[in-house]
Amino acid sequence: MTEVISTRIPDDVAKDLKEIEKEEKTDRATVIRKLLAKAIAEWKLEKALTLYRDGKITLWKAAKIADLSLWEIMEITKERKIPFRYTHEDFRKDFEAASKEK
Repeated sequence: MTEVISTRIPDDVAKDLKEIEKEEKTDRATVIRKLLAKAIAEWKLEKALTLYRDGKITLWKAAKIADLSLWEIMEITKERKIPFRYTHEDFRKDFEAASKEK
């Protein structure tokens, strides 16, 4: 299912969209969908990393929020030098979450 969303954008953003349309050889709706999907993915990742960094969620939960695998989120935390935290309680929560997914 899809939903139609309309919004007003500044002239400079519209100009940038036209350039991307030309470069990508596609229509405006496709360009906007691609850009929006990328922005949402980035937002989810930043939210997940912030919650993990603040000790509010486990690494497993951060991966779920960001729609990434555990290995992908581990690599990103390593690249960004986010300290690795993993307590016995974190293991218990992750184990329970993984067990429920079966």
